[in-house]
Amino acid sequence: MIELTREARDEAIASLQRYVEEELGQRIGNIAAGAMLGYILEEIGPSIYNRAVADVQDKLLVRVQEVDIEAHEDEFGYWRKRDGATRSRRGPSRGPAR
Repeated sequence: MIELTREARDEAIASLQRYVEEELGQRIGNIAAGAMLGYILEEIGPSIYNRAVADVQDKLLVRVQEVDIEAHEDEFGYWRKRDGATRSRRGPSRGPAR
């Protein structure tokens, strides 16, 4: 079962009381609202929790797939860099220097 902090539980109970009064035109006490909250957390909470976990997994998967772009290093670039620097000093290359 999903556990709430004392503060979150108190706010949720107050919110449930207000909802029932304003939307349903009835008043319920702390005990009834607490029981309703317990039911919601036990019965519906896991569906919400599982959806949130799936959403986080999707977002993490996208980030992990971007790691190769962010952390990629070109391989075997020594000669390309050296040849580029040599060309810029000597002008256009006419083939390999010997």
